[in-house]
Amino acid sequence: MIKKEADWIQELPPNQYTIEDYDGGEARWCPGCGDFAVLSAVKRICRDNQIPPEKMVAVSGIGCSSRFPHYMNTYGFHGLHGRALPVACGIKARRPDLDIWVATGDGDCCSIGAGHWIHAIRYNMNITVMLFDNNVYGLTKNQSSPTSPQGLVTSTHPSGTWLPPLNPTLATLGFTNVSFVAQTVDWNPPHLYATLNAAYQHKGLSFVRIMQRCPTFTPNLFDPIINDPTRLILLTHENGIEVEPAVEKKFKNKVVHDPSDMTGARDLSTLEGKLAIGLLFHDPNTVIYDEFTNHGLDMDAGDKLKAVREEIARFAI
Repeated sequence: MIKKEADWIQELPPNQYTIEDYDGGEARWCPGCGDFAVLSAVKRICRDNQIPPEKMVAVSGIGCSSRFPHYMNTYGFHGLHGRALPVACGIKARRPDLDIWVATGDGDCCSIGAGHWIHAIRYNMNITVMLFDNNVYGLTKNQSSPTSPQGLVTSTHPSGTWLPPLNPTLATLGFTNVSFVAQTVDWNPPHLYATLNAAYQHKGLSFVRIMQRCPTFTPNLFDPIINDPTRLILLTHENGIEVEPAVEKKFKNKVVHDPSDMTGARDLSTLEGKLAIGLLFHDPNTVIYDEFTNHGLDMDAGDKLKAVREEIARFAI
């Protein structure tokens, strides 16, 4: 007798992750903070790419933006000030199967963490780095940061900051083995999403500088650009950040920029009174360090012990 499978038996589709699957603790940033937009974009990217929550790690240092891991229902590591990047690199070295997202601020990354920033770019491990740049130390109450514009009145410079600001985008473009550098803004959610999604798809370290508003200490900092759309320049190219036609149509100024052009990228990162958003530089052929650090991960305990003993034996007299 031939058993015939009933035609009404239907194979159930695999579980689909929803936005709610990535909801962590209640976000407690100030009302109107640009961090909310970034958090929302990352959750959408996780859902759209169906990243299992247990396969993602959010890593941060110290600062308002560094509360990020607490608000994601994934693995997380809230590290020391400026130390998000070495922690992220360490995790990736031993767990290359995990998706690593780093949330760091302009003070966290560009001041105390500057040394780690340089070397993380050089290592070019497969990590997505989000620089929340609001030009001020917000968590510690309005201190000048490396990206504070000259003359900004802060608690540490009540008469205005003396030095010109550091440009994180230009600096990153000068680091060895850089592979992906982009800029976006928190007040344009479609472009923010498209940029971070492209960064996630890139194999290597993606560095995304996000111009992010602080409603408490720098609420009007980006008003000249927000109020005058001609100052915001959309970078377009077949190899750049792809946005929907309806979004692209809203930009009054567009520039076709080949992201393989390093000189052009540096020029666009230093525009006076204007801001170029999109993919400034992309080189998919750079060396990826975690392709070396993952060597030997498939060894069992016996093989590891044998390798250690052989290594020790080399130094025997």
